[in-house]
Amino acid sequence: MLADYLRFAESTAREAGALTLKYFLTDAARADFKSDDTPVTIADREAEALIRRRIGEAFPDHQIVGEEYGTTEGTSDHRWIIDPIDGTKSFVHGVPLYAVLIALEIRGRIEVGCAYFPALDEIVSAASGLGAHWNGKPCRVSDVSQLDRAVCAHIDTASFERAGQGKGEAWDRLQRAVYYNAGWCDAYGYLLVATGRAEIILDPVMAVWDCGPFPPIFREAGGYFGDWSGHEGRIDGGEALATNAALRDEVVALLNR
Repeated sequence: MLADYLRFAESTAREAGALTLKYFLTDAARADFKSDDTPVTIADREAEALIRRRIGEAFPDHQIVGEEYGTTEGTSDHRWIIDPIDGTKSFVHGVPLYAVLIALEIRGRIEVGCAYFPALDEIVSAASGLGAHWNGKPCRVSDVSQLDRAVCAHIDTASFERAGQGKGEAWDRLQRAVYYNAGWCDAYGYLLVATGRAEIILDPVMAVWDCGPFPPIFREAGGYFGDWSGHEGRIDGGEALATNAALRDEVVALLNR
């Protein structure tokens, strides 16, 4: 059954992604700003509405939680987690690194995840026990084991200091220790780590819809996804970290020094 759910997530993400491309690099991509000062566009709203319709048609008893339209209750212990455009700031500015994120949680554990990057036509997805795949081919994290040879992806560097709790200092230690730091990543940074093209990505604050697909993707790709303290699994309202397996312990220790 997980294979069926995975195929559904992939096809739905592609359909929603095609919808977003109608607005990408057009005047219609202008953003409104929500109460938390994050942007939202017509593409975010229409893409999430499309995904919710598809889920409702296929699995009417399933729960849904999404960034733009909140929670839809259901009678099942299956819950779909949606971010119609992860990286709306990138989307608004014409940067093609945004993604459609869809995940399925079953009895409290995320078992299926899909991240589709419409402007690049890249997709990474996984289901428990079925492996992780990038554009239809198996993918793995890298085997880089030296921190000073590692590539670290990140979002707005100022966000680490704004998050407080020593996260600015932790980020400063990490970015000084690695070989190269790369920004403008959003969800694309997680794709890079899952496919062995970077070794580390971290966020100081992460909502559940921002990271829904990543637990099964990293489990199946042989890497780590969790919080900065080394607790593996979904992040709900806290920080997030993904690394390859070889660097996990060293990165976690450095962040918590």
